[in-house]
Amino acid sequence: MRKAAFIAVIVGSASLITAGAVLAKGGPGRHGMNMSFEEIDADGNGEITQAEMEMMKAARFAAADTDGDGALSLDELKAQGLKKVEQHAAAMLERHDANGDGMLSQDELPKPRRSGHMFEHMDADGNGAISKAEFDEARNHMRHRGMGKHRPGQQPDAQTEQN
Repeated sequence: MRKAAFIAVIVGSASLITAGAVLAKGGPGRHGMNMSFEEIDADGNGEITQAEMEMMKAARFAAADTDGDGALSLDELKAQGLKKVEQHAAAMLERHDANGDGMLSQDELPKPRRSGHMFEHMDADGNGAISKAEFDEARNHMRHRGMGKHRPGQQPDAQTEQN
């Protein structure tokens, strides 16, 4: 029994140390493929363990749980979402502000990928315009591929099947 308690203390201490290292490296603000190997490898031993991945997840949760109650409220979730939107907007401005004036003109905005291709695909008869029938056909095709399903809070079209 004493041995089990000792092992539990060691594992718990290692978890805290790993979480501290994750936080020290700025872990919770970035995640997934945006993180470097070194950020995930909290103990710096050249290997990423499942425990390090779990500690990264726990550290991100703890950073979002600003009141420390072990649950994320709507306000905490909105704050995290707002933080991500602000980071994305700042990165977008930095990346696309060609003239350096701190603003994006319409010409500086990134062009949507495949926008021309999408129009050509929807214009089935190739007449340079999309009819209501072509629009409906393209939308139904995307829904069948799982791409345009209605979201919670939106009313599905009359044609959309209800489960």
